[in-house]
Amino acid sequence: MFAPDIQQMHVVNHTKGEPMEPNRNVLEESARIARGKVSALSDLEPKNYDAVIFPGGFGAAKNLSTFAVDGTDMKVYPDVEKTLKGFHASNKPIGLCCISPVLAARVINGCEVTVGSDQDEGGKWPYAGTASAIQSMGAKHIKKNVTECHVDSKNKIVTTPAYMCDTGLHHIFDGIGIMVKNVLSLIK
Repeated sequence: MFAPDIQQMHVVNHTKGEPMEPNRNVLEESARIARGKVSALSDLEPKNYDAVIFPGGFGAAKNLSTFAVDGTDMKVYPDVEKTLKGFHASNKPIGLCCISPVLAARVINGCEVTVGSDQDEGGKWPYAGTASAIQSMGAKHIKKNVTECHVDSKNKIVTTPAYMCDTGLHHIFDGIGIMVKNVLSLIK
C-alpha cells in the first residue's frame, strides 16, 4: 500500500461533520487505518507491480487532488499523476472507485470512467454532477449501477461508483469486488 507523504487538506470529525485539529499527514493516517506498512507514493514504481487501485472517498477529492475545492479546474497531486501516467504508459490496469475516477479524467486524455449516474434519481445519486465534471475534463462518463463497473479496455481503466450512490453497503461491496475482479483480469 502506498499513500502521498503530504498533509491532509483538513481533518473532519465525522460524528459532527466539522473540521477538527490537529491536522494529519496522509501517509501516517493511511498507515494507521490500514494497520500495516504503507510506503510513500513517491516510491511506487509501476515496473514492480501488475496493477494499481485507488480507493475513493472524499479524501481522494481533497488529498489526491484539488477536485473538492477547484472542481473541473482541479489539479492532481504530482505523485498521484506520476503513478497514474506511469501505469497507463506501462499498459498496466488501473482501478478507481467512488470519486477517484476524476483523477483519471484529468490525467488520461479521452478515457472512459463511471461514477454512476448523471442524474440525481430522487436522491439515489447525490453526486450526479460529477459525471458532467468528468465530461468537461475531456473524459467520457459511462452510466453504471452501483453493483457494476465500467471497463475502458483501450486504457485498461476499471471504475465503479461505490459511495457515489446512496445505497446499502452490500451493494457498494459488490461493485468494488467486480471492479477488482476486472482489474485482475486485465493483468498480462
